[in-house]
Amino acid sequence: MEVVRSAIYDVLYLSNPMTVRQVFYQLVGQGVIAKTEAEYKATVVRLLGDMRRAGDVPFGWIADNTRWMRKPRSYSNLEEALISTARHYRRAIWQTQDAYVEIWLEKDALAGVIYDVTAEWDVPLMVTRGYPSLTFLNGAAEAIQAHGRATYLYYFGDYDPSGLDISRKVEHDIREFAPDAEVYFERVAVTASQIADFNLPTGPTKASDSRSRNFRGESVELDALPGAALRAMVRESIERHVDAHKLNVARSPRRASGSCSS
Repeated sequence: MEVVRSAIYDVLYLSNPMTVRQVFYQLVGQGVIAKTEAEYKATVVRLLGDMRRAGDVPFGWIADNTRWMRKPRSYSNLEEALISTARHYRRAIWQTQDAYVEIWLEKDALAGVIYDVTAEWDVPLMVTRGYPSLTFLNGAAEAIQAHGRATYLYYFGDYDPSGLDISRKVEHDIREFAPDAEVYFERVAVTASQIADFNLPTGPTKASDSRSRNFRGESVELDALPGAALRAMVRESIERHVDAHKLNVARSPRRASGSCSS
């Protein structure tokens, strides 16, 4: 068990935050444990719980976006509200860019792994949680159409019959609900080439999946990608559309203050 504990720490030290499932896949890829649900639950989940309680692994190294709380922000007084507003003020950098970008994610649990990147660039993170509802897709399409600019959607999901079909559905419905928008859609991960490039652990495709009839090969979860690699893909997808000059102008103190030269 000490070997597994050490491997868990090393994986998280090099690439945090990660989900528990991601840690499991990294250990499988390294040959530390077998790819079974028993190893996932009885070994990785249990040891990560013990290590966090003991202080051996910081709680912040594990991402969990599946549980959250709703509460309106409140303040003790007006001064506190003004201070908070000033502290969290951010200029909308995409208003001066030529493109509009969104990151689409199948797995809610992985939102905490990539949110720091999307938040840094003020890019919407659209979490489908499997198949998205028509209401969600219609609302997204209306927002895209309202922007009136070339829109680039980058999708991250499982490589299995349903995972591939979800990305197809997202693209199809967005185009249907925003027929006049200039939309470019790309499935960034997981792809067949990435399975080989990263030597990702595969698993049998579920025969119960009605879409498996036309699917070839084994399935791979998005969680199998290392956290650092996933974040790098998200960052690259966003940064390719950033005009550095326009960004500097948008962020300049002179523009922010509304002053102009005489």
